[in-house]
Amino acid sequence: MSKPDQVESFGVPWEESFGYAQAVRRGDTIYLSGQVAHDGTRLVAPAPVDASGRVTDFGNMGEQMRRCYANAARLLARFGASLDDVVDEVLYVIDVDAADAAAGPVRKEAYGRPDPQVASTMIGTPRLAFPELLIEVKFIARV
Repeated sequence: MSKPDQVESFGVPWEESFGYAQAVRRGDTIYLSGQVAHDGTRLVAPAPVDASGRVTDFGNMGEQMRRCYANAARLLARFGASLDDVVDEVLYVIDVDAADAAAGPVRKEAYGRPDPQVASTMIGTPRLAFPELLIEVKFIARV
């Protein structure tokens, strides 16, 4: 396997414990790992969970989604790219209805247009890496 052109991370604790990079550029393609709602040190707008770790309220979906797109934009900027360069995204969500309600406004705001020109897939999943997470978004960009 050839060496990646450029690798970027945020320095959050889970990068080291899990062992991964947030983004890798290979040739003209930038692959972003699933972005979650964090501010570089901690989770932002964590969902409330019960004693067993199950989410009890999905009201933070929109805020978590906004943070995912903001973190993706920060990473892409390190490569001289932006959300305008995204060609594909996959949204992993633990509540499809809550995500569907938030996705239109949040995505249109993030991409800065009423008709984001991006291939997009939303997948429901029972749980993400941390119990308080409602969404994780993976991106591929071409530059």
